[in-house]
Amino acid sequence: MRWLLLVLCCVIANRLLDAVHMPAGGFIGPMAVSIAYGVMIGGLKLPRIGFKLSQGVIGVLIAQTLTLSVLFKILDSWPVMLIATAITLLLSLIVGIGLVRYGGLPGSTAAWGTTPGAAAAMVAMAEESDADPRIVAAMQYVRVVCVVLIGALVSHYLGVTDSSGAGHAANLPARLGDLGNFAVTLLVVVIGVWVFDRRLPAGALLGPVVVGSVLHLSGAITIVLPQPLLELAYGIIGTYVGLRFDRETIHNIARALGKMILASLILIALCALSAWLMTVLMHTEFITAYLGTSPGGLDSMTIIAIDTHADVGLVVALQTLRLFTVVLVGPAMARLVARFARPSTI
Repeated sequence: MRWLLLVLCCVIANRLLDAVHMPAGGFIGPMAVSIAYGVMIGGLKLPRIGFKLSQGVIGVLIAQTLTLSVLFKILDSWPVMLIATAITLLLSLIVGIGLVRYGGLPGSTAAWGTTPGAAAAMVAMAEESDADPRIVAAMQYVRVVCVVLIGALVSHYLGVTDSSGAGHAANLPARLGDLGNFAVTLLVVVIGVWVFDRRLPAGALLGPVVVGSVLHLSGAITIVLPQPLLELAYGIIGTYVGLRFDRETIHNIARALGKMILASLILIALCALSAWLMTVLMHTEFITAYLGTSPGGLDSMTIIAIDTHADVGLVVALQTLRLFTVVLVGPAMARLVARFARPSTI
């Protein structure tokens, strides 16, 4: 009955957001409902394998959007992408120092919590550094929620339209079509997740991107992703993120929650300024630069990029570059931020 109630509320929220043309409504609706459910009722936890496979579906969808022209554009723009990545990390470092200095959070814990990368990867690395993984996870997902909601609102009011008419979720057929291609697509999802999940940060998402892109660009397969499957993947990812918030989590971060949200909003605003600079240097649309530089998760930013018909390849490239950079320099960033911490109040 609990699951039935949660699923029903998620479907209703999804339809309501779709009715007002909110980007990524299939992700945001279940996420918002699951946050409220986890805090008010609780007792449910989504199996991690469902979350991983859903990321794999999004990864194959990304692979479908990657064409040779998109890849060449990314190769031509790599110097600007490096600059954008460096600016985002520098801004997050400044905001992280401010938060640990005045937010009353444990130094190393707050340092990992403010580092913009895949939330799961940051939590795992924080645990290895003897930081509190619960607070790190809460900080990461508070920022993800802020980034997703603001990103969707920005995308909605910018009124982005698809100029190419191809390669995005809105144009995927609702019917299964060729069952053989559909079965092969699902096989790519499973193989990509199984092979790369533990070998790469965000491997459950990037693995299917790599496998799917190679097979798709070579003409070996035709990717078939019916809209109902995408809606299910969106909903599972949103629900997984939302259910990470429960009463215990909120209790652990209650005193600093307002400061966490404020820090997230400041970082989002600063990243929006760097996105504007990127539009000047790369001559790309603001929404693409904004989603590429936003300090959110790779999967959530990709979902919004697909639904708003932004340049998905560029968004994925920017987010992936920052992810790998954070994995390399994250421990050093955390140690630097922790030096500025005051004694913890929680």
